[in-house]
Amino acid sequence: MKTTLRLALHGRFLFMVFLAPLVMSIPLSAQWVDTNGPYRGSAYSLLSFAVSGTNLFAGTDGGGGVFISTNNGTSWTAVNTGLTNTAVQSLAVSGTNLFAGTYGGGVFLSTNNGTSWTAVNSGLTNTLLLSLAVSGTNLFAGTNGGVFLSTNNGTSWTAVNSGLTNTVVPSLAVSGTNLFAGTWSAGVFLSTNNGTSWTASGLTNTSVRSLVVSGTNLFAGTWGGGVFLSTNNGTSWTAVNSGLTYTDVPSLAVSGTNLFAGPNGGGVFLSTNNGTSWTAVNSGLTDTWVRSLAVSGMNLFAGTSSGGVWRRPLSEIITSVQILPNELPTHFNLDQNYPNPFNPSTTISFSILSKSFVSLKIFDALGREVSTLVSEELFAGNYSRHWNASIIPSGVYYYCLRTESFTQTKKLVLLK
Repeated sequence: MKTTLRLALHGRFLFMVFLAPLVMSIPLSAQWVDTNGPYRGSAYSLLSFAVSGTNLFAGTDGGGGVFISTNNGTSWTAVNTGLTNTAVQSLAVSGTNLFAGTYGGGVFLSTNNGTSWTAVNSGLTNTLLLSLAVSGTNLFAGTNGGVFLSTNNGTSWTAVNSGLTNTVVPSLAVSGTNLFAGTWSAGVFLSTNNGTSWTASGLTNTSVRSLVVSGTNLFAGTWGGGVFLSTNNGTSWTAVNSGLTYTDVPSLAVSGTNLFAGPNGGGVFLSTNNGTSWTAVNSGLTDTWVRSLAVSGMNLFAGTSSGGVWRRPLSEIITSVQILPNELPTHFNLDQNYPNPFNPSTTISFSILSKSFVSLKIFDALGREVSTLVSEELFAGNYSRHWNASIIPSGVYYYCLRTESFTQTKKLVLLK
C-alpha cells in the first residue's frame, strides 16, 4: 500500500532537489527492532508508555514496575524506588511530574524521572487504576470504581462520576475542554466540566479499551468490535475496520495524520485515512500481541505481551514522502499568538528550519511552567498548536520556543 506524508525537509542530502516537487521513496527493507527492553521473553506485558522530552518510560503489569530509556530503547533501567506496587497499568506526564497508575496501589508521583516515587492517594477510594489523563493542571484517574480528579498533582482526589452509568474505566482521553471516558460494556461518556457530570455518547453497549484524539477526530479501540471513529465529540460513531483483521484493540497511537492500532494477536496496523482502510506493518515483529503503542521522536514503539519493547522508525512505515519546496521555511520563527488577548483559547504558530528537538512551553509571570505544547523532534516545516486556558486564571503569560540552535519568547494575555 502506498501512502503519502506531506513534509518539508531541509538538509544537505536533499539540497539539490529543492528545485521542484518530487516524491522520494524510502527503502522498505528495514523492519521492527527488538530493543531487548524490560521483561523480554517473560510472562509480563508492557502495558503503558509515557514520553517526556527524550525520555521514554514503560510500565509493566507486574513485578517489574517502571523502566526508563534515554536512548530510544537501546538500553533500559528500572526506576522503582518507592514504587511499592509494580503492576503499572498507566503512565502520564504533566510538566516535570511523572505519574504511575498501579492496579491495587493507586497513583504514584515522581518528580525526578522515576528515580524516586511517592504514593499520592488521599481521597482515592478505589486504587485499582486502569487509566490516567492530564488536562492542563487537572489529573484524571480511571479506576474500577469510576473517575477521580486531582487538581494538585495527586495530593488529594475527588470522585467525579455523576451520570457515569458504568464505573469501570479502562481509557481516558482529553480534547480541548472535552474529557472522554471509555468504559467496560457501556461505551464512551463525555464530560465538558472536568467530570462534574457525564453524558453517554453514541457508542453504547461496547467495551472500550483505548481512546486517542487526532485533531477533531476521536478514535475508540474496542474489545471485539475493532476501531470506531467520531467526528463530532462522540455524538455519533462509525466502525472503521476495513483491512483490520483483528478486533480486540487495546492500544492506539497517532503521529500527524497517521493512525496506528495494536490489536491483540495482529501486531501493528497503519491507517493514513482516518481508519477507512488499514495495512499491517509487522515485518520483523515476532510477538504480535501488542498491548501498548507510543510515538517518541521519529520512532514508533510497541510494547508486547511477552516480547518486550520493539522500535521502528516512522520513516520506514510511511512508504513515501512528498517534498514541497514552496513550503520550506527560510528561518526559525515564533509568531505572535492569535487572538491576543484571548479567552479561553489561542493559536501559536512557528517555523522550524531543520530537523530539531523542539520545545514549546507556557510560563506565568513568575517563570513557573504552566503547560507544555510541544516536546518532540520535528522535521523542518510550519506548525501551529492550540492552547486552551479555560482552567487558567487571567493574566500575562509567556510562551517560549526552543530548538538546538534557536530560542525565542513572546508574551500573551489571557483576559476573562
